[in-house]
Amino acid sequence: MKRILLILIALITGGLQAQNQVDKAKKLLDEVYAKMSAYNNIYIDFKYNLDNLVENINQETKGNVTIAKDKYVLNYLGATKMYDGNKTYTVVPENEEVTIEKNATDDSAITPSKMLTFYKKGYKYKWDIQQNVRGRKIQYVELKPQKANTEVKQILLGIDIQTKHIYNLIEIGKNGTRTTITVNTFKTNQPLSDNIFKFDREKYKKDGYTISEL
Repeated sequence: MKRILLILIALITGGLQAQNQVDKAKKLLDEVYAKMSAYNNIYIDFKYNLDNLVENINQETKGNVTIAKDKYVLNYLGATKMYDGNKTYTVVPENEEVTIEKNATDDSAITPSKMLTFYKKGYKYKWDIQQNVRGRKIQYVELKPQKANTEVKQILLGIDIQTKHIYNLIEIGKNGTRTTITVNTFKTNQPLSDNIFKFDREKYKKDGYTISEL
């Protein structure tokens, strides 16, 4: 009887601890969301790493993104991707091509405009490890997709405990691919051009770009 009682206590305690880990993770994510969504705009300069030991792939590049509410401009891999709240424009100067997609959505993709809200739907999360990165305390929250048919195994979101800003995002795929986005520069409420999220069709036509609408 005593042994059964101890087992029951252990199960209850373990369940409470697990729930506490979930509650702590949600509280921190909500604090980050509240802090970040209060800014008029955000500019991030980042480093992107893609690693897959099985396929012997190791790629490293840099990029930057400007986000204002649902709109964004992303410069990455020599291309520019812009979302004006209605359409997504992908500009590839090397090919002199522009692709326009109306209301392009991908529930599994973490786009810049979804960076602060993706965790709210379709993920289970819990408290993970804390690391000291050059004097900064980075707390990780683990997120796992609730759907079994996704290619993503887990996501680790590193958060600066003091500033409540995102330090990095690590996405681990079921195929062993590990993608890491690390924030190098983080600026808020920058003066932005009135045209930063406006696509100038005439300019690209004049420059000889091929414009395709999907």
